[in-house]
Amino acid sequence: MKTSTWILLIIGFLNQTIVLAQLPPIFEATRAPQAQTEATTRRYLPPVRILWKTPNAAIQNEQVLLKPGNGQADLSGKDLCRLKSTDTQKPGLLLDFGKELHGGLQIVTGMWPGNKPITVRLRFGESVSEAMSDIEPTQNATNDHAMRDLIVQVPWLGKLEIGNTGFRFVRIDVVDSNVELALKEVRAIFIFRDIPYLGSFRSSDTLLNQIWETGAYTVHLNMQDYLWDGIKRDRLVWVGDMHPEVSTINTVFGYNDVVPKSLDLSRDITPLPQWMNGISTYSMWWIIIHRDWYRQHGDLKYLREQREYLVKLLELLSTKIDEQNREKLDGRFLDWPSSENKEGIHAGLQAMMVLALQAGAELAGILGEKAAVSTCEEALGRLRRYIPNPNHSKQAAALLALAGLMPAEQANREVLAVDGARHFSTFYGYYMLQAKAQAGDYQGALDNIREYWGAMLQLGATTFWEDFNLDWLPNASRIDRLAQPGQKDIHGDYGAYCYVGFRHSLAHGWASGPTPWLTEHVLGIKVMEPGCKVIQVEPHLGDLTFAEGTFPTPHGLVKVKHTKRPDGRVQSDISAPKQVKIIRPKQ
Repeated sequence: MKTSTWILLIIGFLNQTIVLAQLPPIFEATRAPQAQTEATTRRYLPPVRILWKTPNAAIQNEQVLLKPGNGQADLSGKDLCRLKSTDTQKPGLLLDFGKELHGGLQIVTGMWPGNKPITVRLRFGESVSEAMSDIEPTQNATNDHAMRDLIVQVPWLGKLEIGNTGFRFVRIDVVDSNVELALKEVRAIFIFRDIPYLGSFRSSDTLLNQIWETGAYTVHLNMQDYLWDGIKRDRLVWVGDMHPEVSTINTVFGYNDVVPKSLDLSRDITPLPQWMNGISTYSMWWIIIHRDWYRQHGDLKYLREQREYLVKLLELLSTKIDEQNREKLDGRFLDWPSSENKEGIHAGLQAMMVLALQAGAELAGILGEKAAVSTCEEALGRLRRYIPNPNHSKQAAALLALAGLMPAEQANREVLAVDGARHFSTFYGYYMLQAKAQAGDYQGALDNIREYWGAMLQLGATTFWEDFNLDWLPNASRIDRLAQPGQKDIHGDYGAYCYVGFRHSLAHGWASGPTPWLTEHVLGIKVMEPGCKVIQVEPHLGDLTFAEGTFPTPHGLVKVKHTKRPDGRVQSDISAPKQVKIIRPKQ
């Protein structure tokens, strides 16, 4: 070949290379600094049990699905689960992955005659009964927010990944007639933030330990790209619901950017005078969360970014008081169980105004906004002149006590302690516990935690639920078993308002209140100055013989261990980073 020909070939190759390097602008945009990156990671988990299969169906070797897999189809044809359908029988399996998860499903297939895809139906469920249900109105199974009941095709000798929801159980049914589905693997795709559990709690009561851990895990699952309230339904940023979740995050994980990211989203999509999520209390919770976040992390730069919105929101709230010093808010809501008690809602809103304006005054003072501080103080002075009746609402009584509008001892005696944990709620249960602590009824609060949150665990829960009522307990089925004849289906037969039947979320972050409560009041760890520069330790063991744990600060972990002596006094051993001053308990 002539030299000139080589030169022409080389030039042509170089030109081709240059052309190939000139990628479309839309591709280049993904390389920009502002391009979003995933905050979550993925793990693949095999099921731990096969709970059910179609009776008398042609199903072979299903136990192979319980083995760890590698996600790779192969030509060996070995160790395959086979489901053979006919014109009259369509085989199916119900898999249990052992614990509530967020994510989807990976299906790896083998070979079958015809080399064509096979149609299957997938049903994800937070309970056994939900995974076995149909989309129909009787028990309200839905595909709201996330697809959990869908028909798809799986490839011959390949892999399909599908689903993005909250679940523990998955049912797989063959839809096509006269086919043989060969399954090599069916694994859960677990999507979560891979972050350490820095906080911890351990005591002489294993039930309380499990409750603390379950609250932490429930919130962890909801820490996705944003901080959601539920991983199956309510995959949204609900600002009020965030408050117990942020309290749990501060207690367990320390700083995580999912919190400011979610707070800022709510601010940016809610121009004033609108309320966040259309609810006045949720804008107030936004203020309270910022106060708590600043106390924990001491991030003045981030707080300053809220200045303009915060000042205007405080001004707006100050206008929502009538001539009798009563709140006159719209967007009226505390939580669902209290939503029919108008007097209770009014009392709760009056208290929320006080709590929000107190937090707002504190933040405005830090920001040097003297006029905003004066606005808050004037409004607080007016609100405190009017004390509404809680009307037997535990939600309202708790808020009135925390706002200082009602003596905590009176609120506890007359409302909160009546009938134990009956009329508790998963969301406002946190504030009921806080008010009981303010009243000095630590033992009563521990009993309520065991009775209410412990009952969910006894029913098979691995995460805490959107709602729960102790009246549901008699003759109720567990969520990890099929209801037997005569039993009530705890998932499908109960629920109200927006969470009737299977629409009810069984992994709701607002239900995590016992986790921060146990750390704050049993371990006794309370932040006294921004950035955890000063922490007070004042344990309340109640009937526990010991309690120990850790608490994350911006400077490292505070570690405590409290042991009850034979004379009833508590011995406390405490260690902390040198940047954290500890106010120690009296021995």
